[in-house]
Amino acid sequence: MAQPLVVEQSRAIPLAPVDLFAGLVPMPLPDLFRRWYGPIPPIKATRGQTGDWDGVGQSRTVLLTGGGSMREELTSYDPPRSFGYTLSQVKGPLAPLVDHVDGLWLFAPIGTGTQVTWRWTIHPRSALAAPALPVFGRLWKGYARQSLEELSNLLVR
Repeated sequence: MAQPLVVEQSRAIPLAPVDLFAGLVPMPLPDLFRRWYGPIPPIKATRGQTGDWDGVGQSRTVLLTGGGSMREELTSYDPPRSFGYTLSQVKGPLAPLVDHVDGLWLFAPIGTGTQVTWRWTIHPRSALAAPALPVFGRLWKGYARQSLEELSNLLVR
C-alpha cells in the first residue's frame, strides 16, 4: 500500500480555545467551505447527520458542488483541544486519487488567542495514484488557508 501524505495549515485567531471550538464545531459546513480553491469545490450541503456533532461515531454525508460526496465520521472529540474525523466513501473527481482522509483540528492557546491547526492525512486510492498526492496536497494547503481565514472572519467580530 502506498504511503499517505500528511498536510496541515495553521492560523492564529484572537479567540480563546473554548470559544473557537464552540463556534466551529456546530457551524454549517457550507458556511465555512463556501468558495472554490482551484479544482477543490465548495461544500454544498450535509445530509443524514447523526447526533449534534459532539461525540465519536456520529456521521454525516458531505455533498460537494459538482456532484462529489463523502462520508464523514467523528473519530475523536476532546473539547476544547481537538476533534478528529475520517472522510471515506469518496465519490466524484477525487475518487480516483483518494481512498480516505483522516482529518484533525487542533486548538492551542497562543498569546490572547488560539493557534488553530487543520491537518489531513490523505490515503491514496492506489500506488498509481500516490505520485499525484503532493500536487493535491499543495492545493489543499491553499484551500485550508482560505478556509481558516473564513473561519476567523465568521467568528471574530
